[in-house]
Amino acid sequence: MVAPSSSVVNVYPLSSYTFGTKEPKMEKDTSVADRLARMKVNYFKEGMRTSVEGILLVQEHNHPHILLLQIGNTFCKLPGGRLKPGENEIEGLKRKLSSKLGADSASLQPNWQIGECVANWWRPNFETVLYPYCPPHITKPKECKKIFIVHLPERDFFAVPRNLKLLAVPLFELYDNVQRYGPVISTIPQQLSRFHFNMITPMKYEQ
Repeated sequence: MVAPSSSVVNVYPLSSYTFGTKEPKMEKDTSVADRLARMKVNYFKEGMRTSVEGILLVQEHNHPHILLLQIGNTFCKLPGGRLKPGENEIEGLKRKLSSKLGADSASLQPNWQIGECVANWWRPNFETVLYPYCPPHITKPKECKKIFIVHLPERDFFAVPRNLKLLAVPLFELYDNVQRYGPVISTIPQQLSRFHFNMITPMKYEQ
């Protein structure tokens, strides 16, 4: 049973966070085809891939925004990545978030508070298509992607790799925008609709 309080998410102003840069984090694959080929190799060595991603919320103009990493000029993704074989989902997500957005200094590492899993997406085959369910005729899916909400503190420092951009995108821009953001990110507004956002306004924040 989930405690009622877990449905409340405190959302702080974007201006309450500090952003810096760190060394570039290069992608392992130069194309989608390369990524799927590597996934296939890993599947035969380790089995189904499990990946975890985090929804980090901030607010601007009293509206929730999602932090997305932008690669190049068009492709956006949630921070996260593939778990190691047997790795705990929560600890693995904390590791991936620190890798993507944590500072190089251990003293500046965010204290990630991982909340509920709000969505599971399945990759039936070595293709780009993901579904929010595992098709009944698929007995050996190739990937399960789990999306968690991350409760940010009032203040924090994020270090963004120099080859990436960190964008704060409003929920209304994501909604049903599959062409721009893909099926996973464009359905985040629906996934979050059951949560109550406690918008911490600048006035409240300064008191």
